[in-house]
Amino acid sequence: MKEFNLYGWIAFILLIVGGINWGIFGIFGGDIITGIFGNLLGRLIFVIVGAAAGYMCYLVYLDKFKK
Repeated sequence: MKEFNLYGWIAFILLIVGGINWGIFGIFGGDIITGIFGNLLGRLIFVIVGAAAGYMCYLVYLDKFKK
C-alpha cells in the first residue's frame, strides 16, 4: 500500500476515533462523541467520519486497480 498524504492520515485518524466510538457503543451502549460534543456537532462529526471512510475506500480502490 502506498504512503498516506495529509488527507489520508486525517482520514485514518478519524476512522480510528470512529471505530473506538462504535466499540464503546457496542459494549456499553454509550455514545462518546455526542456525549462530549452534543447532538448537532456529534452528528456533524459522524458525517465527517463517514466521509473519511469513503475517502479511505477510494484510496484502497486506487491502490488495488492502479497496478
